[in-house]
Amino acid sequence: MNRKKAASGFSLGLIGIFLAIVIVLNILFGLIPEHITQLDISASRLYSVSSNTKSVISALDDDVTIYWITQAGEEDDVIEKLLEKYDALSSHVTVEKKDPDVYPTFAQQYTDGTVYNNDLIVESGDIYRYISLSDIYESDNTDYYTGSYDYYFDGEGEITSAINYVTSDEHSKLYRLTGHGEQALTSKFSSEIEKNNIIIEDLALPSLDEIPSDCDGIIIYSPTTDISEPELDMLTAYVSGGGKLLVFVGPQETETLDNLHQLLENYGITSAEGVIIETDRNYYGFGMPYVLYPTIFEDDITTEIIEEGRYVIVPLAEGLVNSGENNGATVTSLIASSDNSVCKADGFALTTYDVEEQDTVSSFDLALKIEDGSGEMIWVSSSYMLDDTYNSYSSGANLDFSMNCISDMLGESENMAIRSKSLNYEYLTISESAASFLKLVMIVLVPVVFVAFGVVEIIQRRRLR
Repeated sequence: MNRKKAASGFSLGLIGIFLAIVIVLNILFGLIPEHITQLDISASRLYSVSSNTKSVISALDDDVTIYWITQAGEEDDVIEKLLEKYDALSSHVTVEKKDPDVYPTFAQQYTDGTVYNNDLIVESGDIYRYISLSDIYESDNTDYYTGSYDYYFDGEGEITSAINYVTSDEHSKLYRLTGHGEQALTSKFSSEIEKNNIIIEDLALPSLDEIPSDCDGIIIYSPTTDISEPELDMLTAYVSGGGKLLVFVGPQETETLDNLHQLLENYGITSAEGVIIETDRNYYGFGMPYVLYPTIFEDDITTEIIEEGRYVIVPLAEGLVNSGENNGATVTSLIASSDNSVCKADGFALTTYDVEEQDTVSSFDLALKIEDGSGEMIWVSSSYMLDDTYNSYSSGANLDFSMNCISDMLGESENMAIRSKSLNYEYLTISESAASFLKLVMIVLVPVVFVAFGVVEIIQRRRLR
């Protein structure tokens, strides 16, 4: 009996020691900051920050304070965890919570507008930026007929942009060429440029003797008429003299843009007249051979998109042909069509996707980067790449590609696009052939397999009888 009691007491003692160890470890574990102990397993990485943000924060020399305006009990969980990440990244970043019930006039120093719970203020010295909750949680009307919306979280993009803004003495300035029937920049493109603290103004070259000295880059966006020879001379001299130029232009229905394309021909690159289509279903989508899934080549502009396994979508593109005689410039292909793509010479008047005698079968560049000394020109051969519909189909990859082009031109690699994080589903971008294969599997093969198993089971049961 004494041995049983001793054994029982020993077992109880071990249990007590084990429980004490567990309690101590639990207390110690609780002292570790949550940003270390918690893993972000959300589909869109809501609670994580990108390498771009880490680069910006690690380069800070000035102290930055992020004021979090929220009443007690009304804290947004996603914003709270994101702010913890920023607070932990650098001793230069401090997060302070300001309860409007306790500090009723605090936010009025920074805004005349309505103050909402979870608004943010980013401040360094005398410079600040107010970030409304409506800028953090975005909505986009994706279907005007059904009234459906997509929702996004842009906390990281807004906060990092604000930190960049309040700690920078100077901001880049872009000009948008006007006077040639150019389309307006899409609202998303414009807001993304603004979020990256880039100033943008219109530029009418005929009214000027030279390009403004404060111009860090020029955007030519979807012109419908040609530039003049004096404008061509100014732009040619601008690029060869170290200027930066970003061009979005695709095939035209009626006009020819000979002077504009001369900018390419200066570097041994010509435009194939017509619309590029794909004959291989792996390289087009949505049943439309002119909506291209191009091959993406490695470059600073494209690395992040490639690593994330995303695809840009290029609709209604013209083909670019590089002769290789580039007059001393370095030409880099960013995206290109497949080897079996077709330049339909009839352009917008095409009546068949079949290859006709006047058509050309080849691989065509769809976006090129030309570096002429310190000058740079990036040419995207589609006027519709930033259309909201196609950007949505690419899950934002088209917009990110375009913003990365701007960052590359301006030499601001740390500002490579920090994209909004989707709070709903993202489109699964697959080729037409993959879609057809999945339909075959789900509609035909899977039911056939189930029926076959059922037949085999019935036969076996009858044999057992």
